[in-house]
Amino acid sequence: MRDLTGLPERVTVYEVGPRDGLQNEHFAVPAADKVRFVDLLSGAGLPYIEVTSFVRPGAIPQLADAEEVLAHIRRAPGVRYTALVPNLKGLHRAAESGLVGIAVFTAASETFSQKNVNASIRETLERFRPVISEARGAHLWIRGYVSTAFGCPYEGKVEMDSVLRVTVDLIQLGVDEVSISDTIGVATPGQVVEMVNAVSRELSLEKVALHFHDTRGTALANVLAGLQVGISTFDSAAGGLGGCPYAPGASGNLATEDLIYMLDGLGIHSGVSLEKVVQASAFLAGVTGRSPASRCYHAAVA
Repeated sequence: MRDLTGLPERVTVYEVGPRDGLQNEHFAVPAADKVRFVDLLSGAGLPYIEVTSFVRPGAIPQLADAEEVLAHIRRAPGVRYTALVPNLKGLHRAAESGLVGIAVFTAASETFSQKNVNASIRETLERFRPVISEARGAHLWIRGYVSTAFGCPYEGKVEMDSVLRVTVDLIQLGVDEVSISDTIGVATPGQVVEMVNAVSRELSLEKVALHFHDTRGTALANVLAGLQVGISTFDSAAGGLGGCPYAPGASGNLATEDLIYMLDGLGIHSGVSLEKVVQASAFLAGVTGRSPASRCYHAAVA
């Protein structure tokens, strides 16, 4: 049996459940329950937790309570709490809430960008220019998302050159990290290897994260492929929360429990407690009345 090669000793897990997961819920989870969920995730040892989004409240009513949630979470030492911001107003709200990190969001597909934010890719990048400049002046950590990097619900295949161009543009604008995202869950391991190898010719992979959805059951396989070609930061959501409102049939994010189980089995250190992530997912399941998608969760509670 051939040994796996090129695996890192440590991996950073970036938890997106409270934001990318809860924004897709059919009802708004009460703020107090969001606070408890985030606190449980903090206790699990996750180094990054994307708590909420500072978009216009009417656009995503599920996250209209951003300030209230951030005012009440217990901020654990060593955890970087972040939020998605679309513009300068969102940045100012985030800064006033005491966050030390923000995220901005664009796409590799023009049609998806228009449908999602009613602007072209170039227009979104120009909108981010003053946001990123001011955030850097305030010494905030900045992440950029490139959605639909492996496929678009409207255009189908997305050209790799488009992904590379947007990724490089975000780095040149001043973001610290870019999360290349399989928004609708169509990526396969071979595509992941091809994408990462292409990106590595333009950027240091220390600045690159991967974000997978498990629509077709390939998320963990894609993570393993990413690990073997030099990626050491991966996004996930407790319980497999999430989805994509613009992609019918798209399931949630890669479950944090499933990711941690695999990393533990590979001997890769993440600093995250699988047991405590399961506890966080169990709490939220009690709030929403829905069973988590995570396979590892179901094995743990059986």
